[in-house]
Amino acid sequence: MKKILIIVLLLGLLINNSGTKEEIEQRGIFISYIELKEILDNKTDKEQRHEIISMLNNLKNIKGNMIILQVRANQDALYKSSIFPSMVSSNEDLLNVFLEESHQRNIKVIAWINPYRVSTTNKEIDKYSPLYQYKDTNIIYKGQGVFLNPAKKETESIIIQGVEEIIKYNIDGLLMDDYFYPSDDIDKEEYEEYKKNHETITLQEYHFQVINQMIKKVHSLCKQKGVKFGISPDGNINNNLTKHYADIKTWLKEKDYVDFIMPQLYYGFYNSTQAYSKVLKEWETLLENEEISFYVALAFYKVGVEDKYANAGRKEWLENDDIMMREILLSRNTKNYKGYALFRYNYVFNNNLYTNNTEKELKNMKKVIK
Repeated sequence: MKKILIIVLLLGLLINNSGTKEEIEQRGIFISYIELKEILDNKTDKEQRHEIISMLNNLKNIKGNMIILQVRANQDALYKSSIFPSMVSSNEDLLNVFLEESHQRNIKVIAWINPYRVSTTNKEIDKYSPLYQYKDTNIIYKGQGVFLNPAKKETESIIIQGVEEIIKYNIDGLLMDDYFYPSDDIDKEEYEEYKKNHETITLQEYHFQVINQMIKKVHSLCKQKGVKFGISPDGNINNNLTKHYADIKTWLKEKDYVDFIMPQLYYGFYNSTQAYSKVLKEWETLLENEEISFYVALAFYKVGVEDKYANAGRKEWLENDDIMMREILLSRNTKNYKGYALFRYNYVFNNNLYTNNTEKELKNMKKVIK
């Protein structure tokens, strides 16, 4: 196995030095609502701008040039919205501040949204939320968190209106993550009603149809504004098809769904069932439409900790400090590869979350980035 990894390293270095892929590589980081609230809440406008500049400078220090910025996490907004309440208290339009400061530093801004999630807990919907009017209807689903029912026309309308607000900004792309169907029974009533006239449709087919319709409309809106649209699905292909009902096979084969894909390849090389190299190849095989750009989301949050679900590879992240470097190098050999993004900001730059391997991983990663 070591010989194979050495070969991968050498190949990656050759590609990196050739200049062919390096010129277009996007090197990003996810900035979630967790960081945004922690770093920006309860600060003056001047302090908030200073913190944003500091975050961007940190990214530049690891040779990054792209942020995946969570502008809507729980039916709220980082920007000045006429629909959603504020994610972070501010007198400024924080999305505008990020865009101004990022573009001055040649950093791209990909606006990241959760389409259906309302809350990660089962707390009551705030009476000032636009969703309050639906709190006692089946448009709102409570399970492990609170979600909008994907099959309701009201839900699609809320998502579309939110996207229309965001793409008015000078963003470099729009990204949805993998929170689609939180359960099989969220739209049971709608499915049973639909089956009356479509007897042969399966639950999976129905859920694919619901999500695909929304994805196609969002893509069309983005295209009208010249904004690239993409999705960051679960890295586990089977989970997408049977759990989230993300029809990745269609999205990566046909046109009019996505411009780019960024699967969450949160695995090490020794993961017993989902080894990084194996899963990377599976995604490349699915990528039939060569016009779709391919990015990888990488699990920096696992650096220096035990990977409990990796079985034989559970200690890999404890015992190695060059996993990010090797995953980047291997990914560069993938068809349509355009770059990577680390998940997430605090694990890279918050010293309180550092492990024994954090600084070593960063040092090794920098070796293959110019």
